[in-house]
Amino acid sequence: MSEAVARVDLVPENISAASARRIALAAQGFGIPRPASVGTRQLNLLMQRLGTLQIDSVNVFERSHYLPVVARLGPYDKTLLDKLTLRPRAPFLEYWAHVATFVPRDDWGLWKWRMARMREKYSKPGGWVATHPHMMRFVLDELRTHGPMAASDIEHEENVRRGPWWGLSDIKEALEYLFVFGDVVTAGRKGFERVYALPEQILPPALLDAEVPVDDAQRELVRRAVRAHGIGTAKDIADYYRLYVATAARLLQELVDTGEVHQVSVEGWKAPGYLAAEARIPRRIETAALLSPFDPVVWERDRALRMFGFHYRIEIYTPAPKRIYGYYTLPALVDDRIVGRIDLKSDRQAGMLRVQSAWREPHAPRGVEERLVPVLREIAAWQGLGDILVVDRGDLARDLAAALGTPPLPAG
Repeated sequence: MSEAVARVDLVPENISAASARRIALAAQGFGIPRPASVGTRQLNLLMQRLGTLQIDSVNVFERSHYLPVVARLGPYDKTLLDKLTLRPRAPFLEYWAHVATFVPRDDWGLWKWRMARMREKYSKPGGWVATHPHMMRFVLDELRTHGPMAASDIEHEENVRRGPWWGLSDIKEALEYLFVFGDVVTAGRKGFERVYALPEQILPPALLDAEVPVDDAQRELVRRAVRAHGIGTAKDIADYYRLYVATAARLLQELVDTGEVHQVSVEGWKAPGYLAAEARIPRRIETAALLSPFDPVVWERDRALRMFGFHYRIEIYTPAPKRIYGYYTLPALVDDRIVGRIDLKSDRQAGMLRVQSAWREPHAPRGVEERLVPVLREIAAWQGLGDILVVDRGDLARDLAAALGTPPLPAG
């Protein structure tokens, strides 16, 4: 074992805030040597560590689910991840595990309790499901007759999007309800549009028949959430797979009683901390990365504030004149601190990476731009882009441009 890492053999009753940050980052796969090359094995191992990859459709820089991988493993061939997630019968499929996420296909049985609760929640009298039984039957019959299909492939006079840009057609609405009920599953994507299938068209009989009692399934999800977070409050652990906090707290106490989890006090935390028994407490974390807004390190905003002093909100839906930091800012992680936020855009037509803004966190040490320049150059190359242009917006922009050796572009 490296001198820089200690296992939790003798559990301290009190853990410093800095140690908690390092435990969490180590559990998430930061601070360990990158593999010489990234293949399917490395991707599978990372997916097992994280347990889930959150999906988001925004593609101004890169789709969200690709970013946790490059942050931890470095540049990789995205088509390898696509084979694991976007193909029919891929080893990872989509479900509402955190929100829309990729999860292991073999975990299908762990989610049946949620499917049942979703059905109960959304099938009440007077709701959309109850008032559109014909549409629910229609899309199931279409999939049964024609096999896996995207919503856009289903011909029906009601297959017209309604309302604003995020509005759904009745066809899509029915498919989405059936998806959370488990009556349909994802069979990859076409472009980035979900392809739906009946479970028996995609899943083997052993998975179709798998039944996990509710308590056992939720206990396993809590166990995995503690392992993925390394350390957290009951609320943190519950949020990983969107369980009720009271449920997570009860199951955490069971895991404390069996020795799989340790209850500790963490400096600055009002609530008790729960530490995975197999967690490591690194003496230092050495890394530099840009995080997706939906990376597990920061996706729960209260946790990000408590652990990193990082107040984070996405401003996609904020009108441009009211944005403070930018459209799609990525948290900048250097060692065990989040030191800034950088708004990136892949200008694919011009073949360049645009830094739309760059901001320094108040506690950021001097010289963080020197640590971030290699990250920007690496991800630009990963995206197949050449020049990196920095817009003079934000209190880190000029230093970043100087470190890159390019003059900043005027803002506006």
